[in-house]
Amino acid sequence: MLMNATIKEPLGAETAELRRVMVERQLRPYDVHDLEVLNRFIAVPRELFLPSHLASVAYSDLSVEAEGGRRWEPAPLVLARFLQIADIRPEHKVLYIAGGEGYAAALLSGLAGDVVALESDAAIAERACANLAKIGAGAVRVIVGPLGKGAPAEAPFDVILIQGAVEGGLEELLSQLKPNGRLLAFRRPEPKSGIKAVRIDLSDGKLAGERPIFDAAAPRLDEFALPAAFVL
Repeated sequence: MLMNATIKEPLGAETAELRRVMVERQLRPYDVHDLEVLNRFIAVPRELFLPSHLASVAYSDLSVEAEGGRRWEPAPLVLARFLQIADIRPEHKVLYIAGGEGYAAALLSGLAGDVVALESDAAIAERACANLAKIGAGAVRVIVGPLGKGAPAEAPFDVILIQGAVEGGLEELLSQLKPNGRLLAFRRPEPKSGIKAVRIDLSDGKLAGERPIFDAAAPRLDEFALPAAFVL
């Protein structure tokens, strides 16, 4: 007797068109033109990495707070441009810090050859591992530890990215970069300026400058806060 078989669609298939629309209407107009980056945003279902009550806004142009405000998920257009200015290539080893439940790490898994995701909260890290496994990004290594300490056992890195605003405390992270590596985060380049995505480059192991790239409101990560007396 023949029985009807149910064909299971690929994970995230029902939102594939939403991802294509997001790329065409949000990312491209926001000056994201790197085809590899754009293809990752088409390939990875963002709703799998958000709490269920936020799935309906997965492809909006809004940033969201997850886990009771402990982690910030940038709007896709902000994250896409952030990854684009990092200029990540298949031969690179990348450390991604405070990426929450794994969306950015999933995107990076198709851009870099080696990805380490650092979380300070063990419960968030566990969910990131589970989410990454759903889409077959098991090669991403999720580790738990203080954000400001980085991942010295995994160093050196070509690129370090921090998903949140920083004021200071980057010295240990910069020491974990390769001689011509780079670190990207969100910070105020000047005391009276707004928060911007910034790129800090090394040249032969020495600081070669910090470039503000684009405006992006981002909440501060407490681990990278300066003592209150010095906050401007």
